[in-house]
Amino acid sequence: MISQFISSHEKKLLGDLDFSFPEGTHAIGRLDEDSEGLLLLTTDKKVTRLLFLDKQPHDRQYLVMVNHEMTTKTLLQLRAGVVIPISDGEIYTAVPKAVELVTDPLLLYPYAADVRTAYPHTWLLITLTEGKHRQVRKMVMAVRHRCIRLVRLNISDVQLGSIAPGEVVELGKEEFYRLLHLK
Repeated sequence: MISQFISSHEKKLLGDLDFSFPEGTHAIGRLDEDSEGLLLLTTDKKVTRLLFLDKQPHDRQYLVMVNHEMTTKTLLQLRAGVVIPISDGEIYTAVPKAVELVTDPLLLYPYAADVRTAYPHTWLLITLTEGKHRQVRKMVMAVRHRCIRLVRLNISDVQLGSIAPGEVVELGKEEFYRLLHLK
């Protein structure tokens, strides 16, 4: 699914979900087509500005399945930061807030079962305070591991928890602002 309501391509869109979205609903911090997990939607146009241009960074946490087993040396390299390409050939040093190995991804996300676990892989929990285009995928590729699966688990204190794929949960404005630490 694409995290938008309108597209010129024949793709599944947010409007295809079984939910009546209010007029003016838009996504905050989109997920690419190959990713899954928490997606914030709002009709409040100032939330995007408050969340992404605020002086206070807002954590984003991702459960990431990569191909092959990651060595301790590679994990330390990823934790220290890696150089990734961003727009127009510019490079950027992406330094995560945290990177942890995950032994049981189902504890973090009950829908993490994956048939590809029969092949050598590593599950990681990566916390960022920024979100460049496809940043997590580029970071793990920079240390020679292809991202097989990427699930956004939270933004600040808004948690995915056990929300099923395609499920929509509404939050009141006060709770939404409180969980995102917005004023």
